[in-house]
Amino acid sequence: MNNTHRLHPCHYCDYNPDGIYNDYRTYPCPYSYDHYVPVDDEMEDNSRLMDNVPIVLKDYGPQPFVVNINEATKQNNNYRTGLWTGNNLQVTLMSIKVGDDIGLEVHPKVDQFIRIEEGQGIVKMGRSEDNLDFQENVYDDFAIMIPAGTWHNVINTGNKPLKVYSIYAPPQHPNGVVDVTKPDE
Repeated sequence: MNNTHRLHPCHYCDYNPDGIYNDYRTYPCPYSYDHYVPVDDEMEDNSRLMDNVPIVLKDYGPQPFVVNINEATKQNNNYRTGLWTGNNLQVTLMSIKVGDDIGLEVHPKVDQFIRIEEGQGIVKMGRSEDNLDFQENVYDDFAIMIPAGTWHNVINTGNKPLKVYSIYAPPQHPNGVVDVTKPDE
């Protein structure tokens, strides 16, 4: 008999049907729904289980955390949302409006990684703000590595918001940062 809505133990939510204490708990669950275990014939592709289930976008650091970063990034509509901040690393989600940019900036002591999840743009980098001698077109699934001390900007050249996530090492923004719109320069 197929039981298609059976709950299962969750190390995030601490749900345990046997009532057994779970030492590996309680991290906040990024998925606010009743957990579902697929029946055998659904196990091959259970990625659809998360379709249309919103992820609670907040800073989960510094606790251990796992998330579908692609879905979280695409779901974010804020200019910047902190997703995880630790002592040495930070992950932020960004949504850049059509025709807008991240803003020309430099992080003197921070290396940065940016991944394009949706949209297209141009990345410009250089040793000074007046000499951005590196320029590349970027699209879905492209990664950008920015060494500390490098001036850089990412410009949305597409017809929809540019959805990216950024990793800073060490953290660049306050824990829990949420900028609904691009901060004034």
